[in-house]
Amino acid sequence: QVQLVESGGGSVQAGGSLKLSCAVVGYIVSGCEMGWDRQAPGKPRELVSRISSVGTTNYADSVKGRFTISRDNAKNTVSLQMNSLKTEDTAVYYCAAFCRSNYWGRGTQVTVSS
Repeated sequence: QVQLVESGGGSVQAGGSLKLSCAVVGYIVSGCEMGWDRQAPGKPRELVSRISSVGTTNYADSVKGRFTISRDNAKNTVSLQMNSLKTEDTAVYYCAAFCRSNYWGRGTQVTVSS
């Protein structure tokens, strides 16, 4: 059974930083695209960032220059460093793995206060 387990969420003031991590259990994701999505209350889920199997990254315009995605294939993990957080970054963040099938974690709450 494939499991994606997120950690690192929490509450922070605007301008602060958080680092999210996602550990994948039950599947070797070195050949998969990985990423993070988020869903704010009352809004649809949106793409935050993706990283390919070879390390090519892309970001939503709203987070470019503030968030950095990375992966460690040896540890089967993907991370999201979030700096200069804004109140509009408040959401549940979901880790994702796009392999032969697609997998998502249960999400971790990020709350940014003014």
